[in-house]
Amino acid sequence: MKKKTISDGAVEPWSKTTTLYYAQTLASLAKHYGFSLDEKWNKLSKKIKDIILFGSDNEEIKFSYDDGYEKYSYKKTFEGVINNLERRYLETDSDWKREEISQYQSDSNCEKCNGQRLKDEALCVKIDSLNISQVAQKSILNATSWFKNLESKITQTQLKIAEHILKEINERLNFLLNVGLDYLTLSRESGTLSGGEAQRIRLASQIGSGLTGVLYVLDEPSIGLHQKDNIKLINALKRLRDLGNTVIVVEHDTETMENADHIIDLGPEAGSKGGEIIVQGVFDDVAKNPNSITGKYLSHKLFIQIPKKRRLAKNGRFLEITGATGNNLKNINLKIPLGSLTCVTGVSGSGKSTLILQTLYNALNLTLNNNKSRKIPKPFKGFKGVELVDKVINIDQSPIGRTPRSNPATYTGAFGPIRDWFTGLPESKSRGYKPGRFSFNVKGGRCEACEGDGVITYEMHFLPDVYIQCDECKGTRYNRETLEIKFKNKSISDVLDMTVDEGCEYFENITNIKTKLLTLKKVGLGYIKIGQQATTLSGGEAQRIKLAKELSKRSTGRTMYILDEPTTGLHQHDIKKLLEILHTFVALGNTVVVIEHNLDVIKTADYIIDMGPDGGVKGGEIIAEGKPEEICEIKASYTGVFLKPMLNNKFKKTA
Repeated sequence: MKKKTISDGAVEPWSKTTTLYYAQTLASLAKHYGFSLDEKWNKLSKKIKDIILFGSDNEEIKFSYDDGYEKYSYKKTFEGVINNLERRYLETDSDWKREEISQYQSDSNCEKCNGQRLKDEALCVKIDSLNISQVAQKSILNATSWFKNLESKITQTQLKIAEHILKEINERLNFLLNVGLDYLTLSRESGTLSGGEAQRIRLASQIGSGLTGVLYVLDEPSIGLHQKDNIKLINALKRLRDLGNTVIVVEHDTETMENADHIIDLGPEAGSKGGEIIVQGVFDDVAKNPNSITGKYLSHKLFIQIPKKRRLAKNGRFLEITGATGNNLKNINLKIPLGSLTCVTGVSGSGKSTLILQTLYNALNLTLNNNKSRKIPKPFKGFKGVELVDKVINIDQSPIGRTPRSNPATYTGAFGPIRDWFTGLPESKSRGYKPGRFSFNVKGGRCEACEGDGVITYEMHFLPDVYIQCDECKGTRYNRETLEIKFKNKSISDVLDMTVDEGCEYFENITNIKTKLLTLKKVGLGYIKIGQQATTLSGGEAQRIKLAKELSKRSTGRTMYILDEPTTGLHQHDIKKLLEILHTFVALGNTVVVIEHNLDVIKTADYIIDMGPDGGVKGGEIIAEGKPEEICEIKASYTGVFLKPMLNNKFKKTA
């Protein structure tokens, strides 16, 4: 951007807009201060750069505008591009606008305190030569050691004063250690924690509370946890139980099921085909039940197959990142074989997300995706092979939309052909209806009471928004005239209320619609409704909808797909379908990189990059890399220890 001129878009947030207002504002600035809009940004003086970015302070400037109808001018001070963006970010009610502006935000330490948060007076108070901020920057493991050794470093008088405080601190740190969070720093911002980490912190606080007679409900506490630490979590849950509490866990993890006192298995399938209790009892009761899909996987009647052979790098080519040093990474070199499925493994906090998402993805995104994201990658020295990839896509579990109007049909592009089909019906043509008539984003055919949402949104202070069905349209989204247009006795609202499976049958002879719906079915989402509100979809469902969208696109064979723990919230049966999709991407010549703890995914990978050896300051290195069979033979790899039995057991079958 520094080598661009202002005319060519050096001030990117303003250059993207279609309005002439910002261009004319910059032209007025250039005229007042005597600089050229055709001069490269890095050639402009610091004074001019500061005025453009931060404003003219109290100096008034004559601004001239032409809106195509009339010319006008007036004098005022200039607020600056950065102040303009900040004001618009705070004033707007649009999530889309905030997301757009947030691309130009980045975090940096406060210049006054250098990120320590406190005034100098507070930081002057030290224990064992460390202030409170320096102690808070320690990992939980190191902090535990420091507090335990503190008794030998302070006087008897100080020890007497601190005795009860140290006891409380040490107990709380031990609770965090027992749920496998030793790698987190005490000062870690809560917004940067994964769902599983946040849940385990809350779990640790509950263990420490010593309450009895409490019902605890946990939703997939094993998220983001390596098998090495899984038993710590299970023991923590057992301790809660032994205190006299009841613990209910929603979980897909086999080891957790093996340790459960009672299992309730729901099914038989998902959505409208589910909702029944298939079996309940101990582990063996579920494993022996012929109607339970979970039981079939527990008894190994169903299983995820191991590939007959591992793919090699396409044409022997790799994408390489050298000298990565972000967060806890220790100047490591990453090599990803192109045209293969690579799993990045390792204990929690070993640096997987830092290396793949914050370094590799952000670097490729800036290079290949035309600066759509302004996120700066974590530091690294260089990368090779980027010319072998034409685009990079991060398929995460963020929502596909933030309003009830967003749904699987609109996101995957299936809604366009559906609207076109209803527009082409004889009744529509006789009434002169256009495709916009069947849109709930524009006026005309939608219900204006709810503006096409189907629900009325009530904003609650300090609580999530509440959605109530619209009284006017009863949730159909459309007005009476639009609903009178029917195909096979179904209105467009009826179509949106169908499941994907039903939609495939309904549109069986309409290829362009059926093809879009089949991609949703292929990723195991045949049970969701075509028009299901995005706000009701789980993270795993949102991720698979994104996969379906990518699956429907024409492949170039040079795309890199990055997924962070895609098995979150998925049953083994769904994981099997997910793997089929990922291997389909690879079969077309693309590259798939998955950050994962699930051994069923890891065992099917062509290549594994195992990080560790532990988390936090004890991690940040690549311990092992190669085929799964090779990882199993490396003693330093925790992943290899747990993977080896899966590759060698009697249920090993190859595809």
